[in-house]
Amino acid sequence: MKVSTLALAVAMAASSAVAVPAVAAPRGFTVEDMVAMDRVGTPVVSPDGSRVVYTVRSTDVAKNKSHTDLYLVDLKAARPAPQRLTSHAASSTDPEWSGKGDAIYFLSARSGSSQVWRLPLKGDKAGEPVRVTDLPLDVDNFRVSPTGDRIALSMAVFRDCADLACTKARMEAKAKDKATGMVYDRLFVRHWDTWADGRNAVLYSLPLDAAGKVAKGAGEPVSLSGMLDGDVPSKPFGDREEYRFSPDGKAIVFSVRIAGKTEAWSTNFDLYTVPAAGGQAPRNLTADNPAWDAKGVFSPDGRTLAYLAMARPGFEADRYQVMLMDVASGAKRKLAADWDRSAGGLQWSADGKALVVDAEDVGQHRLFSIDTASGKVTALTGKGAIGGYDLRGGTLAYTQANLSSGAQLYAVKAGSVNPVQLTTLNTERLADVRWGESEQFSFKGANGDTVYGHVMKPWNYEPGKQYPIAFLVHGGPQGSFGNGWSYRWNPQTYAGAGYAAVFIDFHGSTGYGQKFTDAISGDWGGKPLEDLQKGLAAAVAKYPWLDRSRACALGASYGGYMMNWIQGNWSDGFKCIVNHDGVFDTRGMAFSTEEQWFTDWESGGSYFKVPQNHEKFNPVLFVNNWKTPMLVVQGDLDFRIPTAQGLSAFTALQRKGIESKLLVFPDENHWVLKPANSLLWHHTVNGWLDQHLKQ
Repeated sequence: MKVSTLALAVAMAASSAVAVPAVAAPRGFTVEDMVAMDRVGTPVVSPDGSRVVYTVRSTDVAKNKSHTDLYLVDLKAARPAPQRLTSHAASSTDPEWSGKGDAIYFLSARSGSSQVWRLPLKGDKAGEPVRVTDLPLDVDNFRVSPTGDRIALSMAVFRDCADLACTKARMEAKAKDKATGMVYDRLFVRHWDTWADGRNAVLYSLPLDAAGKVAKGAGEPVSLSGMLDGDVPSKPFGDREEYRFSPDGKAIVFSVRIAGKTEAWSTNFDLYTVPAAGGQAPRNLTADNPAWDAKGVFSPDGRTLAYLAMARPGFEADRYQVMLMDVASGAKRKLAADWDRSAGGLQWSADGKALVVDAEDVGQHRLFSIDTASGKVTALTGKGAIGGYDLRGGTLAYTQANLSSGAQLYAVKAGSVNPVQLTTLNTERLADVRWGESEQFSFKGANGDTVYGHVMKPWNYEPGKQYPIAFLVHGGPQGSFGNGWSYRWNPQTYAGAGYAAVFIDFHGSTGYGQKFTDAISGDWGGKPLEDLQKGLAAAVAKYPWLDRSRACALGASYGGYMMNWIQGNWSDGFKCIVNHDGVFDTRGMAFSTEEQWFTDWESGGSYFKVPQNHEKFNPVLFVNNWKTPMLVVQGDLDFRIPTAQGLSAFTALQRKGIESKLLVFPDENHWVLKPANSLLWHHTVNGWLDQHLKQ
């Protein structure tokens, strides 16, 4: 397959790709609409490229929970249409094809714990699912060998236990123990939203029989990574993309960060290889690089390993360079070394002559093809945001969203220039929604650099009228508010409430080259603030429908930090502010956040070594300038920016007599995920804006 010769047409949003007759008067998009939307998951293409399996997550708002099922599209059909494969009360997730394409493996807790199941396929008919594993612990993720004779899987275990039953017994004993205290002797005592309990994510393997089930008499799973002090996959968000089989099924490559005392301030992940059947210690393939190495993928002939590598230790937002390693000799070379984008994932073409990667690119998130011989980079998709994707058997399948559409599934065959839209999720239920129209613009920001942003009109826009502004600031800070779709910070929810939205990709944002991303480190309150000020001014000058006299600023994480910084350093800029999980005191942040490498890098060292760097842009030093009404939102399970930060900001506001409210979620982390909590969050935030901009 000549992936590098593909020129994919820009995928259209579902709302414009499918003609639906008007059923009611136009209306704005609501948070109720957003929370109830069905969500498409990452596609997985069959070995011959003829079928695509994927997940759809649906939400029952009344029950405050979500459910996931498997769907299949047969690309050979005259009119490919989704076919539902599962309908059990328990969710079905993480689909993977058998090597022969005659079955789909997936995870489900339908037996009472999370285990691997196998769904046989006969033509376009699905049989009854059969349980593949029956282990005493939950299976967190898995992969099946291309040859179908082995399964790799990860489980959380106590590494000093001789078997899985030991871990289960120890967990049961702990649950019955009346004493609840935990003793620690190294950091990562808690990570993201979970306190450490002594278990590691360990990679195992088991043989499969001819029927695709764990072979009788297989015994205890073989530990592949348990001798290493680390998690495979990584916590808190690692998944099966962090390990893969070789094409012949005889070896597995995985990434891991050795823990020890330094784990909380290290980003030194390495790639290891190990026989799939075990019996040998894992061998480090990237020991020469002290920075992050990840996502190893074997070429179709097994001779080359493609992977991603950062160059600077301790920097989580460094550029991911695509690397190629000769498996036999271990020789490495950079691919497309001059391409100033950071790759997110890797897929090989069937002929091994190209790699398909995804990367952020000037406010979009595109797919690219890289020729492995010349390093030539070719864009495969246009405007919009790519989600998951897969490439097998001459078929490239991917999800794509934009500012006016949640993700839909597309597929394109080799030699075609027109992708086929395979799903129309939410089209009918949102048929009467009038979307806020958006546009990208640019301006001269800090240092005279070109900076990009977006504006969005309210759904009820009329020429000649002006509208209040929701000024959104993204987190990260190495992130982007581009032409994509979000279920947490979505400009359409503000457009649907009658607001215009403005959002700027300030210095530090991703997708504009690594130099631009680097520019925020050590300068949190400098160039980014200047960009935000100049960006809002540029938007108001360019779009007369923006009412600058009625504007509120909103942000989370680093965006929340910026809300606190704006309070003290742009205190006359807005009618109101919304600060979600924002840093209030950089000293407290430096000693309480779990991933220590982040604050170390952003301030050029640990607080006890360079306190002046941490204090340079510390919002707490400017509280005396605060005067703008602020809504503070905090998740009590947020260990990235702990509760004391939000509570301190609220205390400062109350002590100074500034109009303020505090919204706390005892059961949410850095994100608000539960349907009912999302509804409360959005209604509280929009109510705050209404109070200060509409009344």
